[in-house]
Amino acid sequence: MSTETILTAALFDFDGVIADTETQYSLFWNQMGREYLGMDDLHIRIKGQTLVHIFDAHFHGQADVQREIEDRVNRFETQMSFDYIPGVEDFAADLRRHGVRMCIVTSSNRMKMRSALRAHPDLERTFGPILTSEDFTRSKPDPDCFLVGMRRLAAEPASSVVLEDSFNGLRAGLASGATVVGLATTNARDDIAPLCHRVIDDFRGFTFNDLLQITKNK
Repeated sequence: MSTETILTAALFDFDGVIADTETQYSLFWNQMGREYLGMDDLHIRIKGQTLVHIFDAHFHGQADVQREIEDRVNRFETQMSFDYIPGVEDFAADLRRHGVRMCIVTSSNRMKMRSALRAHPDLERTFGPILTSEDFTRSKPDPDCFLVGMRRLAAEPASSVVLEDSFNGLRAGLASGATVVGLATTNARDDIAPLCHRVIDDFRGFTFNDLLQITKNK
């Protein structure tokens, strides 16, 4: 079997996979949880999910609260830092050299990703097209977003790899039928290991050949 048929597409989550933003989001959403719900772990419950899904699950019927939180989220995201996860640019370049098609699949909306593009104008050139929450109908852990991404890249699940960090994202990746690599940037290695085929701390020293071996041996 040729390399091309084994690995043709890589689908990257954004927060916690490409950009080191999850600590910032944890602080923000925990603050929202304390203020509006009286809970301290909202960030764990909502990681990897769209704002629409978060509102439906935790703020259902509270239109005024939803508008207030959405405004606060939008302002917060314009002030975030978007430092890259170590090694991710080199890894993407290695994939590109081997003909792997790439895209970003994020639960964030287009407004947030415009802020990310201001910080990294080369984002799409490096990682491919960006699919946001407006591009799919069901939130992670449903695999819809990754299946949409695969169709965009003209790839099949068997020859695709999903790179994720959140529990909901990892579950979505597995449900899509893809090979799943988990980033231990947000959750502990032991906690995410049952939800992926390999766990890595970041992308330093991680290559196309490593990914190919995971795909072959999963």
